[in-house]
Amino acid sequence: VQLQASGGGLVQAGGSLRLSCVISGLSVDENAISWFRQAPGKEREGVSCVGNRGRSTHYEDSVKGRFTISRDNAKNTAYLQMNSLKPEDTAVYYCATGGPQCYLDADTMHYWGQGTQVTVSS
Repeated sequence: VQLQASGGGLVQAGGSLRLSCVISGLSVDENAISWFRQAPGKEREGVSCVGNRGRSTHYEDSVKGRFTISRDNAKNTAYLQMNSLKPEDTAVYYCATGGPQCYLDADTMHYWGQGTQVTVSS
């Protein structure tokens, strides 16, 4: 099983980025996909997740209204559209999966991608 995250970069505050996570080696339509992030010196936190069929989504409070998660099972890919970015969104972002239910608990994830750096300048 492999999860390949991409799309990170350097952006000014107020800007946008779209992260992608390509999954291989498992049945994508049987698994929810979650995004986590970890800033320097901080614990990894759940950002958003989408259920296996894309009908259910959850967001961490600080990103509600700014981030949108989606998935295209035909392409084995999940996306995280991030708008109105803030310096406090700076972190390494990881995609992960751990079964069909949508969770933002890192302990329930079975597989992780390698992470992609997002840096938001003020």
